[in-house]
Order: sequence, then structure tokens, then C-alpha cells
Amino acid sequence: MTLAALGDSLTQGYGLPMEDGFVPQLQAWLRASGADVDVINAGVSGDTTAGGLSRVAWTLTPDVDAMIVNLGGNDLLRGIDPAVSRANLDGILRTAQDAGVDVLLVGLDAPSNYGPAYKAAFDAMYPELAQTYGLDLYANFFASLQDGTDLMGVRVLYMQSDGIHPSAVGVGKIVDGIGPAVLSLIAQ
Repeated sequence: MTLAALGDSLTQGYGLPMEDGFVPQLQAWLRASGADVDVINAGVSGDTTAGGLSRVAWTLTPDVDAMIVNLGGNDLLRGIDPAVSRANLDGILRTAQDAGVDVLLVGLDAPSNYGPAYKAAFDAMYPELAQTYGLDLYANFFASLQDGTDLMGVRVLYMQSDGIHPSAVGVGKIVDGIGPAVLSLIAQ
């Protein structure tokens, strides 16, 4: 089975040796769990949902059986209107649906610095799109890092010095968290 991971720097493995990034660690985790799967790294550092939409058609080659969509972080960092992000994600999911490719949609939680209306609109788009398309949703890419440790502790233990990108240890925890959802996706 071939699984494409469409995303941004979180998927691409920014700041890490190649073998420590999300895709190589996920592939190793899946194989250790008995899944015969090749994971394609379709992550581009700095990419927004618009960039993902522009790349999705050529990412979905005939070899791709399933796809993880992990986009939206750079939209957040740039304060892009959630309606625009949502429309781009909708286009990505529609393209995957038209290609007959099952998708695991991976969300993020918006910070509150753009105000409550922005946060509510951004946070709602992932579950609403998953429901619209009948997809599995992994609600927050960083969920497994939030294990009761305070925010400063999370940054020290699991993040690179920029406070945005996970360290190799952080990626390992993220993979441990998301891995069962990916196994469920490829079982479909």
C-alpha cells in the first residue's frame, strides 16, 4: 500500500535529519505494527492550504491508495481567513474523493490571539469537513504532546528551539498518537 502525507513543514520534517522526520518515523511505526506500507513525503515547508490544493492532483498518482492531509498551520501563522482555508481544504478533499482515495484529515487548534470568532471558525472547519466527506479526523496534530505537561514543559521536552516544530522525540510521540488512526485509514 502507498500512503501520501500531504502537508507543510510538520509533515516534511523541518529542522530534523531526514530519518527523524514525521514520514520516516510514521513509516517505521506502521511497519513495526505489521502494515506493509510505503509513506510518500508530500510535505512542503511553508506550505498553506492553497499550496496543498495546487499540489494535490499531482500528489495523487495512480499508486496512491490513501492520504493524510495535514495542512493549516501556516494559514494560522499568516492569519488567513478561515473561510479561505476551509475552501482550500474542501478542494483537496474533493480531489481525493474524485480519485477514490481515502483520507485521514489532521486538524490543529487555533490560538486565541486572532480573537474568538477566528478561533471558532478555524477550529470548526476540520470536524465539519470530516463530517461532510465522511472522513476520519485526527483532531489535533499536537494532541499527544499535551500529556498534562504545561506549555513550557512541552516546548522544552518535545519542540525544537523555534517552539513551532517538534523535535525528533516530539515527532515520536506524535507518531505514537496518530499511528492507530493511520492504521485504521489503511485498513479501509
